[in-house]
Amino acid sequence: MKAAGIRAFLCCALLVMHGTAQGAPPIAEADSITIPGIEKQPFELGGYVEFRQEDSILNRGAPSYELNYPAPSGPDRLDRSTGTLQLKGKYSHGIVSFNFLTNSYVAQDQTSYQRDNKFFEAYLSLKPDPDFTLEAGKKTLDWGKGYAWNPVGFVQRPKDPNDPTLAREGYTFVAADFIRSFNGPLQTVAFTPVLLPVNADVNSDFGKPGYLNVAGKLYLLYRDTDIDLVYLSGGSKTARFGLDFSRNVGSNMEVHGEWAYLSNMQQQVVNTAGQVNLQQENVESYLFGLRYLTEEQTTYIAEYYHNGSGFSGSEATNFYRLVDNAVARYQATGDTSLLQNAQALSQSAYGGPTPMRNYLYFRASRQDAFGVVYFTPAVTLMADIEDKSFSLTPELLYTGINNIELRARLYLLYGDHFSDFGSKQNSAKFEVYARYYF
Repeated sequence: MKAAGIRAFLCCALLVMHGTAQGAPPIAEADSITIPGIEKQPFELGGYVEFRQEDSILNRGAPSYELNYPAPSGPDRLDRSTGTLQLKGKYSHGIVSFNFLTNSYVAQDQTSYQRDNKFFEAYLSLKPDPDFTLEAGKKTLDWGKGYAWNPVGFVQRPKDPNDPTLAREGYTFVAADFIRSFNGPLQTVAFTPVLLPVNADVNSDFGKPGYLNVAGKLYLLYRDTDIDLVYLSGGSKTARFGLDFSRNVGSNMEVHGEWAYLSNMQQQVVNTAGQVNLQQENVESYLFGLRYLTEEQTTYIAEYYHNGSGFSGSEATNFYRLVDNAVARYQATGDTSLLQNAQALSQSAYGGPTPMRNYLYFRASRQDAFGVVYFTPAVTLMADIEDKSFSLTPELLYTGINNIELRARLYLLYGDHFSDFGSKQNSAKFEVYARYYF
């Protein structure tokens, strides 16, 4: 099965690279433009302030609900209000720049009050030459070509597939970029080595402390196809390597893929007797996807994701039964030992947003829909292929007011009690937010 996965990935990549269709080059960042008479300021500051209101209908009896509210008198719904401030700044002086991104929020619902302030990014950048950059500090890397998932994102926090474009907290590291350009089929080569330390005070949530982890990415632009070869040495995490590709096929479609090999992955798995066993094996994860833009400005995004370290349907069912038994014991006797074990497991892979093995993602959005400028409706489907559970998210976005973004979304989750999406705490959630950019 593992050999078949990598063969399928490589065949797809080769077909894309050497197909007869002449694709446009992958979309790249626009070149810097200097306007005569306007002096660039050394300090730049921007960001946004946001107010978000969420109304959740809770799925009483679902395993995730029982873990959070094991007492019989738990709430039926939650109304959560959140205020967020993000600041993004840059100070430049010659070949040196300092960049930062802060995230501050305050949130409250009927059961809790939370607040937090942290730097998502804070790093120095030294660029003595257009083909060389040295960076040190906290930064969010963006490895991989996937929209909702990135199997090769070895040195970054995972995306939230429900909102993949949200800013994420970075890790602290030292990295460099070396770039060379050529004439011929191989147009660009870039190499990015990364040194990422882990101890009690730095990157403590990355993995085992006491290691200086070495990672790297080799980027190739070959025949108008973006290709990345990535690796992470063993240390705080087990050794892993992978590759990805992206290519525009024609002027309105892009195809992409990722493949990753992870060695000696350890996972806590619940068996049919409710016992927890530690499994260790080499696994593969991969993703295939595409983006398609129609003449009517409708964008379709579709991705298939295989999570090699995810749980099978029977392994997930065993965990959900363990939760039911733990809650029943707690309510009958007050014994919290089994409940604490289940809650600890939920804090690991079992409680992740997509903990299973095979997922399908589909999103359709229409720009300037119904003749309304700056109005973009969209719908997103995310499904667990094995147990047929899924979430459906229609949304409305309006950006027609200067510096204002208004968005409304409805999350609907469907599935059996012991299914992936049917086991979540919410059965439905409606949210609206207003965001002001400055």
